[in-house]
Amino acid sequence: MQLKPINQQVVAVVGASSGIGRETALQFAKKGAKVVVSARSESKLASLVEEIRGFGGEATAIVADVTVFEQVKAIADRTVEVYGRLDTWVHCPAIAVYAAFDKTTPEEFKRVIDVGLVGQAYGAMAALPHLKREGRGALIHLSSVLGRRSLPLQSSYCTAKHGMEGFIEALRVELQHEKIPISVTSVKPAAVNTPLYNNALTRLGVKPASLPPFYEPSLVADAVLYVAEHPTRDFLVGDAARTLDLLQRLSPGLVDAILQRVAFKLQRTDEPKSDDAPSNLYESIPAHDRVKGDFSNLAIPSLTDWLDKNPAFKWGAIASVVVLGAIALRTLPTEVTLPH
Repeated sequence: MQLKPINQQVVAVVGASSGIGRETALQFAKKGAKVVVSARSESKLASLVEEIRGFGGEATAIVADVTVFEQVKAIADRTVEVYGRLDTWVHCPAIAVYAAFDKTTPEEFKRVIDVGLVGQAYGAMAALPHLKREGRGALIHLSSVLGRRSLPLQSSYCTAKHGMEGFIEALRVELQHEKIPISVTSVKPAAVNTPLYNNALTRLGVKPASLPPFYEPSLVADAVLYVAEHPTRDFLVGDAARTLDLLQRLSPGLVDAILQRVAFKLQRTDEPKSDDAPSNLYESIPAHDRVKGDFSNLAIPSLTDWLDKNPAFKWGAIASVVVLGAIALRTLPTEVTLPH
C-alpha cells in the first residue's frame, strides 16, 4: 500500500482547536500539506488558520460538531470542494469525565461516548467515500493506550476508546477483503500534556491529571505524520504506553493491583476544581486554544517511538540483544562450584 508524501497530501484534521489536533494540523501545514481544520469553536479555528497562513501554509476551516453526522460529512465534502480530493483523515476529538462510575450521570456517560466513539465512526463514514474514489488514502484515529487498558475514574472515556478499537478492527478487515488500499491506523498515546485536564468535567474536587510520565503533543503529532506516509496498524506513543500494554498482556491482575495502589492518587492534582466549574462536555471553552497543558514539568521524551519510526534500527537492536544473549549463554560455565 503506497501513501502520498505529506507535501502532496490534502488532510482533514478534526478536533483541531487545541492539543494534539492543533499541533498535528500545524505540523502537516509546515510540511506542505493542504489542511482543512475543524472543531466546535469558530474563534479557535480562526486563530489556527491565521497561524498556518502566517508561515505560508494553506488551510481552510469549517465549524462542526462530531456528534452530528451531517456536520461531519460536511467536513469531508468541503475538503473535496476546496482542494479537489481527500488523502488523509485525522480524527482527534475526545472529552472526559473524571468521576467514579456511580458518580457519573447517564447523560454524561452517553455524551462522552457520542463524542469519543460515535463521532469517530461518523468521521470514518464521512471520509471513506472520498478515499475510495481517490483509490488510496489514510484513516487515522486518535485513540489511547486506555483503549487497551482502562483506568479507574475514567470509565466513560475508556469505554469510548475500547469501542473505537472494535470498529477500527472491523473496518480494516472489510477494506482488506474488498482489496481497497486505505490504511486504517489507531494511534494510542500514553498521558499527553494537553488542555484535556483543564477542560474535563471532574467530581474529584480538584483538577484531574493522568498517570505520569506525560508526553508533549508534538510526539503524538510526529506519530500521526509518520503513519500518514507509512501504513501502520497501531502506533503506541510513549514508552509508558508500551510498558502498560505489555504488562496488561502479561498479567491483567498485576495491573489491577498496581492501579489500585497508585491510580486514584496520581489522577488528582492539588488545584481545587468544583463539580460545576466550566467544562467542554457540551460546549467549547474559549480560553483553552493552546497546544500544551499544565504538565510540561512532568513531560519526558520517548525512545521507543523513534525505534518504531526507524524499523531498521529497531530490528537491528533486537537482533543484537538476541545474539549477545546467545553468546552469553554459550560462555556460561556448565558447572558452578559453590563456596564452602
